[in-house]
Amino acid sequence: MLGVANTPFLQFLSEEEQPLHDADGIGRRWIGRDEEKGPGLVVTLLSIHKPRDRSHYERFRHFHETFYRSVEVGSVTPKPQSGNAKPRVFRLPEDEAVINRYGFNNDGQEVVAERLAKLRAKGVDGVVGVNLGKNMTQTNAAVDYVSGTQKLGPCADYIVVNVSSPNTPGLRALQGREQLSSLLSAVLQQRDAMDWSGKKPPVLVKISPDLTQDDLSDIAAVALDLRIDGMIVSNATTTRPSSLSSSNKAETGGLTGKPIRAASTEILRQMYELTAGKIVLVGLGGISSGQDAYDKIRAGASLVQVYTGLVYEGPGLIRAINKDLEALLHRDGFEHISQAVGADHRKKDDDDKLNEPILLV
Repeated sequence: MLGVANTPFLQFLSEEEQPLHDADGIGRRWIGRDEEKGPGLVVTLLSIHKPRDRSHYERFRHFHETFYRSVEVGSVTPKPQSGNAKPRVFRLPEDEAVINRYGFNNDGQEVVAERLAKLRAKGVDGVVGVNLGKNMTQTNAAVDYVSGTQKLGPCADYIVVNVSSPNTPGLRALQGREQLSSLLSAVLQQRDAMDWSGKKPPVLVKISPDLTQDDLSDIAAVALDLRIDGMIVSNATTTRPSSLSSSNKAETGGLTGKPIRAASTEILRQMYELTAGKIVLVGLGGISSGQDAYDKIRAGASLVQVYTGLVYEGPGLIRAINKDLEALLHRDGFEHISQAVGADHRKKDDDDKLNEPILLV
């Protein structure tokens, strides 16, 4: 673990300087490089070979070459925007949490597309995902997401439709059944109409943890109906658990880190059930150990992402998670991580069968 006096070096950066720049999508990392994990942790999903990580696109090459082989950039909007006023990100060290209200601060899709093209031209390989958002002034969200798909799709190995940031007014309303169906249909139509020299990028949707059971059912129905490629579960929460003790707990914005771990895992578990395991789920929220990652995998995640845990544990967390996952898989008799995906649901089904009444005749 990198750090001074056992304190991860990321804590010595200001919140704005951290390479983990945005809890709305600029900065969670997929776990691990291939050479840092055993064969049981290497997976191919969505027609993409996935060594895993994420980082802010302005620091893309440094982190790409130093730590990981795949990154997700964003959230990117068609027009550049400065986001919300500073200060807009706050550490809650007592709670191992972060609150941010960035507001999709980015340089716009033209600049990002140019940067990614340059990186490709310089021979930077690996998986590149692009997380799409809408400008705050845009009243027709589909226009921005379609524009992002058209402009950034050719630069991306996969596309994320972020409709769950709590820091862009009205954005979460796009998770409603009719709104989401209309939006995703437009994005998929744009993607499918484009001429792809290789495989067209999969489309994933990123959802909030602050959803009702009806909301989850509606989202699952849309995802299954449109055959969306995947779902990221979940973004930051606007709720404030009573367990928070930091002086920053009253700040507005999205809360990430350990306090949302249980809730985000439960939302993931429910979504796996609602989609019958037919859609690739990416587990996100409160992961700071291999056990946390494993809990999400057993709940239904085929992949996991880490953000706030890296702030408090440092980049060494990635290697530690991989090591712990290998031990946990071995303990439970799994040869490959794919065998553990959704294992809790299979155990529940087995337990239910054992508890069924037996009719003696």
